[in-house]
Amino acid sequence: MAVSRKPVFADLPSPPAAEKKPVSDTRHGITRTDDYAWMRAENWQAMFKDPSLLDPELRAHLEAENAYMDAAMADTKALQKTLFAEMKGRIKEDDSSVPMKDGPYAYGTSFVTGGEQPRYFRIPRDADHKDEASRKLLLDGDKEAAGKDYFRLAGLDHTTDHRFGIWGYDDKGSEYFTLRIRDLESGEDLSDVIENTGGGGVWAPEGKSFFYTLQDENHRPSKVFHHIVGQPQSDDRLVYEETDPGFFVGVGGSLLDDVIYIDVHDHETSEYHLLSTKDLTAAPKLVAERIEGIEYSLTEGGDVFYILTNDGGAKDFKIVEAPAEAPTKENWREVVPHEAGRLIISHMAYARHLVWLQRKDGLPQIVIRDRQSGEEHAVAFAEEAYSLGLQGAAEYDTDVIRFSYSSMTTPSQLYDYNMATRERVLLKTQEVPSGHNPDDYVTRRVMAPAHDGELVPVTLLYRKDTPLDGSAPCLLYGYGAYGITIPASFSTNALSLADRGFVYAIAHIRGGKDKGFSWYEDGKMKKKENTFKDFIAAADHLVEEKFTSYANIIAEGGSAGGMLMGAVANMAPEKFAGIIAAVPFVDVLNTMLDDTLPLTPPEWPEWGNPLESEEEYGWIAAYSPYDNVGAQPYPPILALSGLTDPRVTYWEPTKWIAKLREKAPDAGPYLLKTNMAAGHGGKSGRFQRLEEIGFEYAFAIKVAGKM
Repeated sequence: MAVSRKPVFADLPSPPAAEKKPVSDTRHGITRTDDYAWMRAENWQAMFKDPSLLDPELRAHLEAENAYMDAAMADTKALQKTLFAEMKGRIKEDDSSVPMKDGPYAYGTSFVTGGEQPRYFRIPRDADHKDEASRKLLLDGDKEAAGKDYFRLAGLDHTTDHRFGIWGYDDKGSEYFTLRIRDLESGEDLSDVIENTGGGGVWAPEGKSFFYTLQDENHRPSKVFHHIVGQPQSDDRLVYEETDPGFFVGVGGSLLDDVIYIDVHDHETSEYHLLSTKDLTAAPKLVAERIEGIEYSLTEGGDVFYILTNDGGAKDFKIVEAPAEAPTKENWREVVPHEAGRLIISHMAYARHLVWLQRKDGLPQIVIRDRQSGEEHAVAFAEEAYSLGLQGAAEYDTDVIRFSYSSMTTPSQLYDYNMATRERVLLKTQEVPSGHNPDDYVTRRVMAPAHDGELVPVTLLYRKDTPLDGSAPCLLYGYGAYGITIPASFSTNALSLADRGFVYAIAHIRGGKDKGFSWYEDGKMKKKENTFKDFIAAADHLVEEKFTSYANIIAEGGSAGGMLMGAVANMAPEKFAGIIAAVPFVDVLNTMLDDTLPLTPPEWPEWGNPLESEEEYGWIAAYSPYDNVGAQPYPPILALSGLTDPRVTYWEPTKWIAKLREKAPDAGPYLLKTNMAAGHGGKSGRFQRLEEIGFEYAFAIKVAGKM
């Protein structure tokens, strides 16, 4: 099919030519040859901790790709600066959170003008949080990040007596976090240094020890340790070890400080072990043994646990309760029954109320139940599409919880909500210093017919004066994996596209839980191709309804959404003017065959296990973007990567771009930008991240011919 695209890339130098070093692999009697397998560094574990260990040949190739990308995007430099200035201008630089009350203090975060990293502070419980004189600075992120190319904080968790705090940081982007202990009165760190952790810790009530997860050599959180303040890490006691590489381990605490939660999970199965804080040396007790496909999670409610689960055929989840002293499965009693089409997402318990966040008819609601009377009421809003965030409270004995609300046109609003009186108090509205008039924009939700008759929700944002005659460019975003729902929330960054005449669209495709748990099931394993077909259906519908045209659609997705980008590029390259694939999971078959990689065994329930099953090998081989690259009229493609990314390793997009150039040299062009000092999330600072978004948007604007 002939494709007419705007000639926006001209006079480019020759792209890097990757050397071919064929490696053959035979599984289930099927032999594949991978010419670019050599790009997977054999020392990847060591390199993630020390990027200087990267093989010189690989480094030279990645740097050549970056140079080619720079040449292709050279004419957008001024545009990138303009976009950055616009987006930065919409951020209140000296912003501050509304502190959360906890005992004698309230804890919050703030930024200083020009600062990249948050500052953690506390104030006396009833002090005016706007009075900076009442604030005690606990941790200055900018100070800790000084001199580092990459720096990401993992929060600050204080002891029950408010004397100490655990804080963590990653300074390479590899998500191996180091933990430190800070004396919150003096501001000094103790001598304790805990390496290679998952990023946080849970204090025991006595404030002299804490629990944390350790990342193993394959970057999997598989062990829980107990650390006593003042002792070396080598003396830490192993509390729990998960020997199945398909499961990750997490550790958490309760508002009442009665129990430490150890949760073991993959993407569809969970198991909890409880450690009473009355005896920190005791062995954790199992709640309910793991059963494939059964999920549950706990929250403490005094003398009971409230348990959110899909057990017993409750596909969209229900809530049960069990005695705190005997929470095993035979004692579960239904409290909130399963209701098909009403997905319960999360739950919280307080002294007098049970709270849960649910999604019904595609929209979120917060539901409050009086624990004594059983009376329920919902907190909901009237916009066509919106987002709710349930923050809850830091204290158990409270009637007040906190939540946030926004829509594609409405800046985020933060509320305190009294569950007893139903009084709603607006605490803060997101400021847009450069100005924002919601009345200038339109938010819509349209339904795109899919190939099998399902209707795919698509949320739209555009200016009221945008012509809806097919001439408008469109950025169409999608994800569609792990049951993650992409909220219809306010984005100051998207305004830079809307203000340039773009329609900004989010396709709520299968693989997420936007329309309930079945929406997720219909976009995983053998049904994965529904995800890709839904996205193409969304593009078709936007064209049919004249929101845009195929010559004007730029598709965008990241991580598993990057797999989506690679798949739709193979399936319907003629329907997109350009594609942005951030840290794209495109080498799916090879990755799922490599059980040493961090996410491979836990990901098998999502994609299939091609090591064990020939059928599942076939599912993945049919759509794996890297394996299905062919001689097609691909649009310009921008792939973004992080050298130390443990989730989607740098070699996946690097191999993909090399193969695209080999198989379809006259299409594209294909650009690869590798951040040599970052991982999965890109740069860590709030303004550094805006530079990356400005770069991506500049590519979209260039491809749309709107520079």
